[in-house]
Amino acid sequence: MNKTIRKLYKISSPPDDVWQALVDPEMIDKWSGSSNKMDSEVGTNFELWNGDIFGKNLEVIPGKKLVQEWYGGNWPKPSKVSFTIKKDQNGTILELEQINVPDEQFEDIDIGWDEYYLGPMKEMLENNS
Repeated sequence: MNKTIRKLYKISSPPDDVWQALVDPEMIDKWSGSSNKMDSEVGTNFELWNGDIFGKNLEVIPGKKLVQEWYGGNWPKPSKVSFTIKKDQNGTILELEQINVPDEQFEDIDIGWDEYYLGPMKEMLENNS
């Protein structure tokens, strides 16, 4: 259980909007199509996809970085997910790093980021701006 996923997304939307799409439960509900609990406070617990993914906010630098402890199902140890936001001339670069990804779920999780999380989030942001 030591695999790492790294992704880089270029999003044609301002960094503040990308930040809100990561921490605002109403925006998350829009792009995920499910019920979620999230905020931007360190130490608070969150739930995504009706609790299928859950964890805690470990580090919050508003508008720039969000680090979370993630659990999916009955994982024995959490995964650590970091989102880093950087402004670029056409909008925002969003970097994702997920460490300690369970080996047996690595491929599904890797695809899941594109199909269910970052992909839909990018699409919602770019179609609303």
